[in-house]
Amino acid sequence: MKIALLGYGKMGKTIEKLAIEKGHIIVYRINSTSDKVELSEADIAIEFSSPEVAVKHISTCFNQNVPIVCGTTGWLAHYDEILKKCKMCNGSFIYASNFSVGVNLFFELNLQLAKMMAKYKDYLVSIEEIHHTQKKDAPSGTAITLAEGIIKNSNYNKWQLNEVGKMEIPITAKRMEEVKGTHSIFYTSPIDTISIKHEAHSRDGFALGAILAAEWLLGKKGVFTMKEVLDL
Repeated sequence: MKIALLGYGKMGKTIEKLAIEKGHIIVYRINSTSDKVELSEADIAIEFSSPEVAVKHISTCFNQNVPIVCGTTGWLAHYDEILKKCKMCNGSFIYASNFSVGVNLFFELNLQLAKMMAKYKDYLVSIEEIHHTQKKDAPSGTAITLAEGIIKNSNYNKWQLNEVGKMEIPITAKRMEEVKGTHSIFYTSPIDTISIKHEAHSRDGFALGAILAAEWLLGKKGVFTMKEVLDL
């Protein structure tokens, strides 16, 4: 594949390294501050930039008929708008809050545990996420996805950062140097705690998952998720 990298920070550079090792070609490296994006040589784009420019990058890909895989979080207030534009342009789009294969398996484990725990009212759920200090959004998109999965399979009705009211899921967001990403779910009762946890050891898992999604998306039309990519 000929890949355009929209966003050339740490994730973009990791994707570049691993994509080249897999035999792909990087034809564009575009900084998240770029005003003009021209993608005529690209087969597909992989977008890891910032919330401020992600929507512009996605729209540009639709306008230029370039499939796009997006891993930037923090822009989802515009998600419905992007879905409409994708349909209007007959585009190809995958968004994931986290492309790691392990995290997507963790998402499924979270759903199953939420279904099991729903009838045990003594257990109160909480989420903790830890990331590097450069991460701009809090809570992480992965934590939000985990919370939404619990909400769909329980009596909880919303999530909140830190302190919450009744039937709300508290999310604690911590920022520490050199932490690639750790997410924990806790079900706590007066007598015990049940927990599940995913801890990333490097960015390679996120990057490889994004490349896998790009390989899968090529030649398809529509909006997809990692559930389709991984056949979960």
